[in-house]
Amino acid sequence: MNHSRGGSRPSIAEVHARDVTPLDFEGASLRSDAFRALAPGTPTPLGATPCGGGVNFSVFSKHATGVELLLFDSADQKAARVVRLDPTTNRTYHYWHMFIPDIAAGQIYGYRAQGPWDPASGMRFDPDKILLDPYGRGVLVPKGYSRDAARKPGDNAPTAMKSVVVDATAYDWEGDVPLRRPSAQTIIYEMHVRGFTRHPSSGIDEKSRGTFAGLIEKIPYLQQLGITAVELLPVFQFDAQECPPGKVNYWGYAPVSFFAPHQAYSSRQDPLGPADEFRDMVKALHRAGIEVILDVVFNHTAEGDEIKPTLCFRGLDNTVYYILEKDRSRYADYTGTGNTLNAHHPVVRRMILDSLRYWVEEMHVDGFRFDLASVLARDSSGQPIPNPPLLWDIESDPALAGTKLIAEAWDAAGLYQVGSFIGDSWKEWNGRFRDDVRAFFRGEPGSTARVADRLVGSPEIYGHEEREVEQSVNFVTCHDGFTLNDLVSYDVKHNEANGENNRDGADDNHSWNCGVEGPTDDPAIERLRNRQVKNFLTLTMLSLGMPMITMGDEVRRSQFGNNNAYCQDNEISWFDWTLVEKHADILRFVTLLNARRILRTKAHERQRISLNQLIRQARKTWHGVRVGQPDWSHDSHSLAFEVELQQEQLRLYLILNAYWEPLRFELPPVPDPGTASWRRWIDTSLDSPQDIVPWQTAPLLPYQTYQAAARSIVVLFGAVEDRLLSA
Repeated sequence: MNHSRGGSRPSIAEVHARDVTPLDFEGASLRSDAFRALAPGTPTPLGATPCGGGVNFSVFSKHATGVELLLFDSADQKAARVVRLDPTTNRTYHYWHMFIPDIAAGQIYGYRAQGPWDPASGMRFDPDKILLDPYGRGVLVPKGYSRDAARKPGDNAPTAMKSVVVDATAYDWEGDVPLRRPSAQTIIYEMHVRGFTRHPSSGIDEKSRGTFAGLIEKIPYLQQLGITAVELLPVFQFDAQECPPGKVNYWGYAPVSFFAPHQAYSSRQDPLGPADEFRDMVKALHRAGIEVILDVVFNHTAEGDEIKPTLCFRGLDNTVYYILEKDRSRYADYTGTGNTLNAHHPVVRRMILDSLRYWVEEMHVDGFRFDLASVLARDSSGQPIPNPPLLWDIESDPALAGTKLIAEAWDAAGLYQVGSFIGDSWKEWNGRFRDDVRAFFRGEPGSTARVADRLVGSPEIYGHEEREVEQSVNFVTCHDGFTLNDLVSYDVKHNEANGENNRDGADDNHSWNCGVEGPTDDPAIERLRNRQVKNFLTLTMLSLGMPMITMGDEVRRSQFGNNNAYCQDNEISWFDWTLVEKHADILRFVTLLNARRILRTKAHERQRISLNQLIRQARKTWHGVRVGQPDWSHDSHSLAFEVELQQEQLRLYLILNAYWEPLRFELPPVPDPGTASWRRWIDTSLDSPQDIVPWQTAPLLPYQTYQAAARSIVVLFGAVEDRLLSA
């Protein structure tokens, strides 16, 4: 039987005959009186819901002609029980449902669906294949899981992923609630759950390395660092085999479930372990004052294009879940992954909203970063629409009120919406901040005026919307691209380990190796690289907006020049904890920088306020090497920026020198030399511990000029209030 060329499909009766005969249910035949105790069930809620001494199952399929529910005793065996849903009694509209008594949370299950096999019309039903429940709260992956078996003809029950019944209400949260920290007081740390503790140097026991439990053990480190939110790369169950041969899908941008935590991230491998351990992690992070933001992928799935496997959505209703080309046998691809989820369809829209509500209400997460969010602004034909219903639904949903919504405001098909993404509360990854800050400290002509705009919240991009400056999520690096260390150590990418002859990954990185490609023992180059790393961190933290740093940048983590390490589940991607000691000076710098973002001032005695908020309210003046004379020319490589808060009696003076030689900058006069003077807080050209100091120990400057070293940032402040010095 050739599944790739169309043709007839076997009936469910034929599948029974060669696969699973009607087995006993609690010791009775499926046709016995005991089995007739099964109830028709209800179409709502979707998924598998424990209730009334059993479980109600409900799944959507408009075009299926038959649906089977399969119950398993383990993930790597054939079904122990098969229940055929009667289209008369177990179907309401397009919802297939059944109540089964005497089973509970932890039950393993899956579906098979019969219907037309007609790729030309978009129909791809395959009654051989075990299908995940789109609303399944848990997923088990058998040790012998085979993505290939889900693509080829034949039964794949022993090697297929299965869903797990989870009781979302059974967990004891001990009073935990989402933190709702203001965006102005948020510092995001983008991190990978597995990569954070998988390295042997992490000090975590083997069982917990690379898991939610391992992350819990490292919470004190995150607290010391001073971040206020972790943004976790995808933690929804994904297909680790969706990658080139011999590699592993490490990043996780290959979802197969929008409700289940990734099984491999749990130190517990029992059916309920991943959900419970994820909640343990959220609760522990909240107790430490750290929010949890999930990187969510609602733009595509791991099922890929027309030659890839049937795992869930394709086998339940292909034409509903995916955007198809005019040639209905082919998938529209606006994501670069082979398919595009049809987020404009009402069933898919509801699934996405239900997923978000679940993670907020039942799993207590604090926000979401939407991968390739611009895809969600396309209609069912793939065309961008001005008021995408799904995006407005997400923003206006009362269950999501107060959560952080962050958009990666572009897609892989050329749609770029930074500064024009829909809505009133969405924040945006500011890709232009990344590019312009990199360009400036690389010494590219014409970048000074652009970096000045990024420093004050990118009004050129966002000013027309009259929103808070935190609409801009400021970052210089993220998981996708060079690490901060590699940004200052490599001129070009080195992705040979990915097996694609270095063709993958971005070529335009605005990077500079400081004179040598890759690692070096030259102390002068190492000092310059340290300086550049501190420059990037300083601008990220002091620019108006919501700052984000990437896991390990605070200790110069390297990926050895790989700027697309999506398939590298090894030391290329893992956090090497020996770097904490090796680059303790950079870690100290970031820690003190983060700590200074929150102040207690004269006007805010009862609550702390972010330095970001104060700068936003202040009078700001641009200068150059001479006071009052900023150089906006194409060849300029320097800038000075004065911030004056008269009510707080605080002044800040930022000097940016991206020139390859030192420059001496005039300083504005101090209004009352008898009570205040300029103090040096930061000079990235100095060695630790002089590069950044606590405000109360900041040295007074005796002169009215300051020489800024080549490629450095200097931050001075003037304060007459002791409270500010010790805040």
